[in-house]
Formats: sequence, C-alpha cells, structure tokens
Amino acid sequence: MKLFPGDQVETVKGMKDPYHYRHKVYASFYQDRYHRIHAGLYEENSHRHIDSSACLIQHVKANQILKTICTVADQMRLSAYNEDRNTGVLRHAYIRVSYASGDVLLVVVIGSRELPGSKHFVSEITKAHPEIRAIVLNYNHEQTSMILGKRDKVLFGRGYITDRIGDITFRISSRSFYQVNPRQTEVLYKTALDLADIREGETVLDACCGIGTISLLAAGRAEHVTGVEISSEAIRDAKNNAVNNGIENVSFYARDITEFLKKNNRAFDVVILDPPRSGMGEDAMKAIRNMMPDRIVYVSCNPVTQAEDLRTLKDIYNIQKIIPVDMFPFTKHIETVCLLTHTN
Repeated sequence: MKLFPGDQVETVKGMKDPYHYRHKVYASFYQDRYHRIHAGLYEENSHRHIDSSACLIQHVKANQILKTICTVADQMRLSAYNEDRNTGVLRHAYIRVSYASGDVLLVVVIGSRELPGSKHFVSEITKAHPEIRAIVLNYNHEQTSMILGKRDKVLFGRGYITDRIGDITFRISSRSFYQVNPRQTEVLYKTALDLADIREGETVLDACCGIGTISLLAAGRAEHVTGVEISSEAIRDAKNNAVNNGIENVSFYARDITEFLKKNNRAFDVVILDPPRSGMGEDAMKAIRNMMPDRIVYVSCNPVTQAEDLRTLKDIYNIQKIIPVDMFPFTKHIETVCLLTHTN
C-alpha cells in the first residue's frame, strides 16, 4: 500500500463563502497603556497580543460580544489578568455560536477568586446580546497555557446550548468537543459516512467519538454503534444526546481507546477514527489491525500523523480514496478523510 498515493486523492472540498466561519472563538484579555481592555490572540510564537475583535474568520456575533465585554469591563473598571504577575481578573473568553439557532454560549475565564459585580456584568452583557443563552464562569488560577481551569460556575441560563447536524440535535457545554466550522462539518461527516458505506446489519466502532456526533449520525445506517472517548464529560454529553434524540442502538464508553481495543472481544464491520492532531498512536492502530474490520474510515486534521498511523496497516489494508475537506479556510490546515478496505 502506498501511503497517500496521488491518484487516490480527490479534489479538496472547499467553501463558497469562507468568511466568519468560526463558530467557536477563544480570546485573551489584555490592557493597553491607557488601561483600556482589549480581546485578542497571541501572535504566533510570542506573547504579543493582537486585537481579534474584527477577525474575518470569527463569527460576526462573537466579534460583537467580545467588543461588548471590553466596554462593560472598562465601565466596571475590571482589570485584565497578567500571567507574569498572576494578578487581575479577566483572563479569557470562549464563545460558541449555534449554527442552527444562533444561540450563544459564553464562558468567561477569570484568574481571580471571583468576578466582582458578576450580576451587573451578566445583566449588561445579556441586555446587549439577548441571543446569549448561557454564561459560565470558569476559574483558572494556574500558570498554564490551557484556556479553561477545572472549576465552572453557571451564572446565567442552563450552562449549555444546542446545535443540529441533519436531524440530530447536540448539546454543547463549555468542555464539549464540537467542530469549529459547522457548514463544513456537515460536508466532513457526510463524506466520512458515505465512504464508510454502512450496510444493514453492520456494527460500527466510533473511536474518539467526542459528544457522539458521528456515532449518532451513523446509527441511522447501522445495526449498532459503539462510541469510545477518554473524556467522561464528553461521554456524558454523548449519552444525553442519544436520549434526547431517541436513538437506542448506540453505546458509549468513557475509556482510553487503546485499552478498550485491547480488552474488547467484539468484532466490528466498520471502524471510524477521528483522533486529535496527535493521531491514534501505534498501539491503538495495532489493536485495530488485529480486529480486522472490513472497512476503516480515518478522519484526520493532521495528515502527517494520519500517514504514520496508516503505516501499521499497510500490508493488509488498501487505501481506496482520500478526500480533503477544507475546514479552516485561510489557514494551512486541512482535514483528510481516508477509506481503507481489507485486502480480503
């Protein structure tokens, strides 16, 4: 098997209108020399802030909310968190916009013990943006590059919003993994499921299933789908999503995928892989190889680690097709969906 043979790679599936596609937005707060608060991102390989409140790939509503937060913070004389001194209040904002409804989840990350005037802060933000359905306060006092800390407190709403892919509704909380580009997400998942070609009576393993997006979409085609994800919070959301959509032919397990595969005695007809950028790893790929599913669909946001993983299968699986999907226009990143079939 040649890895990523040119004649198997199809044309990239891109976007017609590649602007303001990011429905998931992170920003860090900082103050200028006049002590005015701004929301922005770090310049690559530096700690220099760049204002991102007018970013052309971030959702327009998210940009507007970031500006409002800065205005309200200045009015309330809230300070931005200084990671070198470990002082200040506002550290990060995380905004998620539902593609289906336009509802917004806002997570405010603070580096202080509490958010002074939190009730007034919530009142001003929600008055300016009634589409905000949930505001969560996250506490992060650690010297870390991680955005979210370990503790949350719901300040407004239910603490989550919902979105929809096809006929399936998904609950999105502050820690849910959910693709950043919803328009291309539908393209990506349809591509993966079309390549999987799930037939009546077949069983499916969805490795690294997150909140169950691919699992629940595949359930309409399969006899049974098993989703595995290391995050217990994601699996809780996946189970809730299955119940809320009335889908019963799915099972979800909060397990490390390698350990699950090593201890699992069941065979699956189709295996769908959608790992993080680091890939599946050699041990997991060997366990999948030993299981010998008929078809494997590997969805990857990092073709380099995808190629490394597929080397483990090269003597008993053939690459039939590779379809790139542009999930991140104006960046160097690409998602690739690869179909492999057993040589027998």
